Amino acid sequence: MRRRDFLKTAGIAAGASVLPFLRYLPAHAASREGTLVVVTGDGINSLDLHRKGTNRPSYQVTVNIYDRLVRFGVKTLPDGSLSYDSTKIEPEVAESWSISEDGMSLTFKISPKAKFWDGTQITAEDVKWSFDRAVSLGGFPGVQMKAGSMSDPSQFVAVDAMTFRIDLPHASKLALPDLAVPVPFIINSKVAKEHATEADPWATEYLHQTPAGSGPFKLTRWDPGQQFLYERNDAWELGPKPALERVIVREVPSAATRRALLEKGDADFYMDVPPKDAKELMEGGKLKVSGAPIDNCLHVLGLNVNFAPFDNKLVRQAIAYAVPYAEILQASAYGRGKPMFGGAEAEPSTAEWPQPFPYATDLEKAKSLLTEAGFPDGFETTLSYNLGLADWQEPTALLIQEALGKIGISVTLDKIPGANWRTAALVEKRLPMHLENFGGWLNYPDYYFFWAYQDGHLFNSSNYRNDEIEALVAETLHMDVADPKYDGNVKRMIAIAFDEVPRIPLYQPYLDAAMQPSVDGYVAWFHRQLGLLGISKVQA
Repeated sequence: MRRRDFLKTAGIAAGASVLPFLRYLPAHAASREGTLVVVTGDGINSLDLHRKGTNRPSYQVTVNIYDRLVRFGVKTLPDGSLSYDSTKIEPEVAESWSISEDGMSLTFKISPKAKFWDGTQITAEDVKWSFDRAVSLGGFPGVQMKAGSMSDPSQFVAVDAMTFRIDLPHASKLALPDLAVPVPFIINSKVAKEHATEADPWATEYLHQTPAGSGPFKLTRWDPGQQFLYERNDAWELGPKPALERVIVREVPSAATRRALLEKGDADFYMDVPPKDAKELMEGGKLKVSGAPIDNCLHVLGLNVNFAPFDNKLVRQAIAYAVPYAEILQASAYGRGKPMFGGAEAEPSTAEWPQPFPYATDLEKAKSLLTEAGFPDGFETTLSYNLGLADWQEPTALLIQEALGKIGISVTLDKIPGANWRTAALVEKRLPMHLENFGGWLNYPDYYFFWAYQDGHLFNSSNYRNDEIEALVAETLHMDVADPKYDGNVKRMIAIAFDEVPRIPLYQPYLDAAMQPSVDGYVAWFHRQLGLLGISKVQA
């Protein structure tokens, strides 16, 4: 399909049964059985996760239209809601796999049922080309693959048409689960190569707008800034056939409008509901709300050690004692968060992560530490926050500004548009004090420290470096959790984080979704995007 045809006419050619695409949602579109109408606040900017600059909402497209070798399983939580299971790996394109005795080689047998949308068989060559691409384009995909010890195309071997092997430099507990995250998706390499050029050997411009996948859904229309349309891939055989025939995802910037559309019945599903709305919708009882604390995820106050006086540990500790944690949990999370403050232990006795830090609001302690640090009269600084996450960051920033003023720290609030946040906070790392969120896709504490505490890594927005942390992460990241040294290493990392506090945890957030009673099968995924496989919609 040519790019201009995809952007302008895809979806229309599917026939008269396709719902019309209008500036606003068609009245009662959500009443159609087999069609799911989704409202979201963040639009996608690419159909290619590997492409430089692809935003987080676009990850949703990848998980629904492309397949991976393996996927995580699903578990039922105590309240009956569904969540991914980080301990369970299931087949997808790979019907089976084996790990060598030394753990340094993973061999996958490709399922003969794994077919691209054009009907051609997925082969080991397609997997190799896709993985070569993931480690070669740089940026976030390359670092994510590196976390699983995959960084060089020579590690990926097409043994034969239906056998693919990964050779590792060392055994790693992260290698197999890292294949279940969105990054190592499998592209129809034959189609991609037809559109590659000398200047663009990985066909990034083509795949940016024209997907070449095999997944359970096809993306058949994209109106940037407005909406996109999925349709079921009826030929998909790598699991139970999707119950949904089509899905309309509408970009609705206003949270109030998203909620109103759901309450009126003009939308079926609302992803990433603000805590206040989630609480009120739960209490209303007419809609279903599903949510749970996000694994390995924290909302934090980041202190950038490249800027004085945040290079002073005593100043960081003073701020940690000044933060109004309980008020933030109530005003920003409406109780939909797990407290990460007030820990009883100054030295962690377990390797559980995340766990509460040993700080609670104590303004006298905060003033004493500021005086000891040489700032008895306080200082002036800025606190930056992301307008795209204003539902929790704005009230949090206001409460921190007020609390720090009580110990002499004068805070100017710096509001940064969501489109500019990633560059300012994570790429350039130029914000002295800021609110930030990071959730590790692989549910291990050392993996969190790899991303958020290691020097130069993307989510280390505090520019923090500690030589002992560097050595501990390097030693522990690929270590089996059964290794006698594992727990001790993790506890030591946490102890350093307790003491140094370049990141002050506020709370562990929930991922909440609201839906009509007719919607079933929603799973809360680690990547915080909507996975459509397994969702059904039955009219009462």
